[in-house]
Amino acid sequence: MNKREGEGCPRKTVDAVQDCDASAHQSSPVIAAFKVFQQELDTKHDKYERLVKVSRDVTIESKRTIFLLHRVTSVPDAEEILKEAEGKLDGVRQKIGHIAEELRGEDIYQFHRAFTPGIQEYVEAVSFLHYIRHRSLISLEEINARLVFVRTEKVDPKGSADTLQPGAQVLTFQVTPSDYLLGVADLTGELMRMCISSVGNGDIDTPFQLSQFLRQIHDGFSYIGNTGPYEVSKKLHTLRQSLGKVEDACYALRVRGSEIPKHMLADVFSSRTTLIDPEEGVV
Repeated sequence: MNKREGEGCPRKTVDAVQDCDASAHQSSPVIAAFKVFQQELDTKHDKYERLVKVSRDVTIESKRTIFLLHRVTSVPDAEEILKEAEGKLDGVRQKIGHIAEELRGEDIYQFHRAFTPGIQEYVEAVSFLHYIRHRSLISLEEINARLVFVRTEKVDPKGSADTLQPGAQVLTFQVTPSDYLLGVADLTGELMRMCISSVGNGDIDTPFQLSQFLRQIHDGFSYIGNTGPYEVSKKLHTLRQSLGKVEDACYALRVRGSEIPKHMLADVFSSRTTLIDPEEGVV
């Protein structure tokens, strides 16, 4: 009985053909090029994930600092809280130093979305602390001046492995103008909450100071208008809400302040509660 063509081919022949194809693929310049691309993409993805984790830690610690700073309105001596907050921010800056190390020699805008939430939260926290101390807005230059890090590394000045000496390398991290603006926009919400706490504790001077300060910030953002980043225009609505609530409270305090008991002053803010955007805390 005759076998059909193709039947009964030895298994060794099939394996030899597969091995030949595999070796041909490995030696192919196209395959080699794509392997290099794979390594580059894997390296970039791993770096991106590390930046996301560090940014998440920066966000958490910055929020804790903000919660701590809100206690200054209810304690007789705020200096102790401010010192504790400064210590927390020093720890946050060390985490930002890790971001600077990851970005060494890289284009930061390729990884900007990975760490921008943490940087915005840090700007919000450090500007909140600066306002409580100095009653003014911290500048972008002042923020960047604190983000200079010195890292000690082994250097070989003469090219000999036996003469390695510790050397200092300076790393800097520059907060982008858009992150600064977005952090300041978030600051207005914290100032509004500070105003509420101050009124609840019987402090009727702080709301008027905050109202004037928030008007100045609002005027500055109004100058930017639609020429700034898209996220800024989104947060401008929340800024106006915060300013409106503080102004309403100041109006009520001025007109009816003598009629309202101090322990009930915080209720003057409830008139605009129903107007709050449900996505205010998410924007």
